[in-house]
Amino acid sequence: MHAITIPEAGGPEALVWAEVPDPVPGEGEVLVEVAASAVNRADLLQRQGFYNPPPGSSPYPGLECSGRVRAIGTGVSGWEIGDEVCALLAGGGYAEQVVVPVGQLLPVPEGVDLVTAAALPEVTSTVWSNVFMISHLRPGEMFLVHGGSSGIGTMAIQLAKAVGAKVAVTAGSKEKLDFCRELGADVLINYREQDFVEEIKNATDGAGADVILDNMGAKYLDRNIQALATSGRLAIIGMQGGSKGELNIATLLTKRAAITATSLRARPLEEKAAIVAAVREHVWPLIGAGHVRPVVDRTVPMREAAAAHRVLEESQHIGKVLLVR
Repeated sequence: MHAITIPEAGGPEALVWAEVPDPVPGEGEVLVEVAASAVNRADLLQRQGFYNPPPGSSPYPGLECSGRVRAIGTGVSGWEIGDEVCALLAGGGYAEQVVVPVGQLLPVPEGVDLVTAAALPEVTSTVWSNVFMISHLRPGEMFLVHGGSSGIGTMAIQLAKAVGAKVAVTAGSKEKLDFCRELGADVLINYREQDFVEEIKNATDGAGADVILDNMGAKYLDRNIQALATSGRLAIIGMQGGSKGELNIATLLTKRAAITATSLRARPLEEKAAIVAAVREHVWPLIGAGHVRPVVDRTVPMREAAAAHRVLEESQHIGKVLLVR
């Protein structure tokens, strides 16, 4: 088969479409013929040499895909060759075929085409696990998501609104904020022109956000804590703003607040399977009913993955950028 390889770490030009050995499904695994994959920030870090795949997983980038079941390993039930699926991956999505642990496989949801389904596994698993399984966002609470126009952000807005929460977002342009409003966001904050702490306090009569989903890390740590309500929960899922920050524990104690930091890629298979099962139970019906939808900015031929990486690096997109076969 062919896959996007990274012979040497570097810029987008480091991504090379090359012939590689065909993967073979083992026990508890399914071979998927890939129709599409999606570009995530983690892929950019892997390309740069900063985020290696977990031991034993595919060396090629790509944390999600959609496609058709091509072969089934021993011990697998519930799936048949030819089934249309999408999957959460530890790597290998930028390829013609990929092996998937059966617990990370999902059916293509009702009303979504096969290619577009590639936009779903990573964002739904990230948002549902962090915002609902860990942070327990409840109806009526104020939810702040940074990067509201990103793949994560567009899904987080919709899921939070679906459960009856109020949603605030940050984004860097009027166009992106307008799109967030169309998805249901209630409070729109241009981080280039406004202080999100002040805006959240104004929108909540000084109370603050009950749950914050943060992709920035160190750069926003102190201000996120300032923006939290009493008993607020901060879920950190990225480090675009650095990995080391100073924490005001006194403020955290006063607010009786909590901070969690998670990633999906290196979790044990059973944890990923539990998250994927929860997504299928809770999110797939919302998609099937039309209450939640994947947001796709553009599609790019998989062999031209370098161009897709440049789009993400320049933050030109709203929603997901897909790689298609």
